[in-house]
Parts: sequence; C-alpha cells; structure tokens
Amino acid sequence: MNPVIGLEVHVELKTKSKMFCGCSADYFGKKPNTHTCPVCLGLPGSLPVPNKTAIEWCVMLGMTLNCDIPQFSKFDRKNYFYPDLPKGYQISQYDEPFCLKGSIKLDSGKTIGITRVHMEEDTGKLIHESVGGEDVTLIDFNRSGVPLVEIVTDPDFDNVKDVIDYLKKLQQITRYLDISNADMEKGDMRLEPNVSISTDGKIPNYKVEVKNINSFKFVEKSINYEIRRQASLIKENEKPIQETRGWNEAKQKTVSQRVKEESSDYRYFPEPDIPPIKWSQKKINEIRSFIPELADEKVKRFTKAYALSNYDGLLLTKEKSLADYFEETIKQIKLIKNDEIKPTPKQVANYIINKGTDPEQTTIYQLIHSIQSSLVLSSIPDKELKDIIKKVLKDYPKITEDYKKGKKSVIQFAIGQVMYIIRKKIDIEILRKLIIEELN
Repeated sequence: MNPVIGLEVHVELKTKSKMFCGCSADYFGKKPNTHTCPVCLGLPGSLPVPNKTAIEWCVMLGMTLNCDIPQFSKFDRKNYFYPDLPKGYQISQYDEPFCLKGSIKLDSGKTIGITRVHMEEDTGKLIHESVGGEDVTLIDFNRSGVPLVEIVTDPDFDNVKDVIDYLKKLQQITRYLDISNADMEKGDMRLEPNVSISTDGKIPNYKVEVKNINSFKFVEKSINYEIRRQASLIKENEKPIQETRGWNEAKQKTVSQRVKEESSDYRYFPEPDIPPIKWSQKKINEIRSFIPELADEKVKRFTKAYALSNYDGLLLTKEKSLADYFEETIKQIKLIKNDEIKPTPKQVANYIINKGTDPEQTTIYQLIHSIQSSLVLSSIPDKELKDIIKKVLKDYPKITEDYKKGKKSVIQFAIGQVMYIIRKKIDIEILRKLIIEELN
C-alpha cells in the first residue's frame, strides 16, 4: 500500500483592492463587515470588475511554476450554497484557467507536476461564538471577494517530507514575487492535501480532502493520520469513502465534514458578467519580465560569485530581505579603504548566519563594525586574551571586590584596562562577556 497525495493551496494576494470591486483587501484585524460593498456582498444588480493586477500576479506565479499560459481564459461560476458565500456562487475558473501544466523541482530532485494555477475570489469568514449563553455562528464579509490564487498539483507525492518541501518552496516563491505575505496564521496561505492509498500502483478512484490547514506541522500530522486511517480500513477490506475532512488539533485526528462533491455538483458555467480574457504574446512577455531573481537562482549565483557553500546559500536566501541585506553589505564592504579591516563575503555570511542577524534590528554599518570587531578579537588567541583579563583583575583587585558588592560599573573600568593593553579595536560586548565570566 502506497500513499498517493496531491495538494491544493490557496494563496491570498496582497493587492490594495478586492478581486471584483474597489473595497480594500486589507481586511485582517479590521472591524467586521466594514470593508464591504454591494459587489462583495452579492447584492442584486451589482456587477464585478476584474482586478488587473491580481490577474497579472496569478499569471506571473504560474510562469515561475513553469506553466503554459493559454492566450484565451475565462471566469466561471462555481455554484454552491454556504453561509459565507452571499451570492450563492463563487467566481472562479474551471476548464480554461490562466495557467496549466507546470512543474516544480524539489530539493530531493523529484519533479512535481502542477495541474493548474487559477484565479478566484475568497469567501466570507464564519466566526463561532457564544452570545447570550447560546452557541451562534456569525459572518464577517470583510474577506469576501479578496483575490485568491489556487495552485493544484498532480497526485505526485508519496511522502510527507516532499509535501513540506514543496509547500515551503511555494511560500518562498510568493514572497520573492512580493504578491503575498503567505502568512498562514493570518490565513494568507491555506493548505488542502488530497490523500488516498494505492494497492495496485495505480491512482485510486477516490480521494479524501483535508480542508483549510494553516500550518506545515498540522498538514504533516493530518496526512500521516489519514494514511494510517485509510490503510487500516483497507486492511479490513473496507474502501475509504470520498469525502471532505477537517483537522482537529485537540483530538489529533481528522474529522468528517461532508461527502466530497464532484465538479459536476458545482454546475460550473461561464461567468456572464465578465468577458473572456485574451492575451497577446507581447503582454505575456511583459508579465514574464516582471519576475525577479528567485531563491534557487540566487543560491547558484551566491555560491559562484562569493565562494559560499550551497548550505550557506540556502540559509542566506531563505528570505528575500536577508539575501538583499547580505548583498548590500558586500557592496558597502567594497568601499572600505585598504587600511581598515575588510571582511570577506564568507566571513560576512558566517556572521549573519551564526549570529542570527535581523536586518530590521541591525543596520548594515552596525553589522560591518561588529564583523570587523569580531575579526580583531578572533585574531587574539583565547588564552592570550584570558591571560590579559586575569592580569588586569590581579593588578586591580578592587574591581573584583566592587563587582561582588554589586557595583556593575567597575566592568567598564576593566574593559578600558584590557583595551589599553591590547591597543586594538575590539568587540566591546564580547569582551564584556569574557570579563564577567572571569569575575564569576
């Protein structure tokens, strides 16, 4: 018995306005139902107007996933009735989406097929609360109509490790493209694995979808649980039913929600209020030109240009802001005159990685100074530095006496005496730490 896993991932785009109206898409944490209008509330007579930026971002994401971009696409109505869907249908895409037949290569070397990348609108949010002693469900429509991209893979996964690798890569790509924050805690990225078990090497004729998971840890747990649950049923000669389930973290198990619908149950038909979209090859090329250098390309360039290991490259490019910070530091170091200490790219990389440097907390000039200081300090053998500290404390016994009485200010005096002997620019904080260790 072998697991067969496919993934559906929903990513909210961070456009200023919603998918089909002018309402602000910045809804998170805002007062309920304050970012709404007749269009996203589905009121009679309201007409949708597509968000051009959202569509272009969807296509750009598809391009990074090596998808074909058809020159003809359209929107469709996906019909179903649920309280968070005010119109009774969702504007989505069915048979002619913006992006088709792509692929992505994982760190393991395995290639995962991308079935499609399509554009749709998000739904409202159901809030389950107790009001006046009664359990009620409230609806906040601020999220209704926010641009949502759905990325669907082929059923190419057979283990959880590859699933997590894929999801992290997808999250990284959307952040590098700067089209989404992909913050799962805020619902920017929602994960839906489809799990089944093959007993004959073929794709099973059923699948179980686990809906709306918001963390890598939970998706790992839910898939592992489903594999065990379904394998147990098959061993008892029972066929798992095709259904939608949810992950219950408190119970550490998936729970049945509803029998899974087929596409025919949604009664798809072309959206009559939005004309089909036709692309010129010139426009497709223009969108492709917007794609920045992505993480995988940066890793290759960093290892070649800066003589870094592949491991260092992966760590430095995990977040685009950190990769940019590293490169800007290298540019500034090139401007340093010869009479000053000039760190190598490898030394900069080591310092950033080992110290866990945060670009938002440390300026580039502070970083360079710290690296220079640490290099000077590291050029003094540990034994020699500790011997100097011991000599200062022996020559000035009052330092130890006052320190034990709680007078922390004497440490500064000790630092000054050590620096006087060394006569080099050093990292004060590291020296302070060594002196305190000796005093204690």
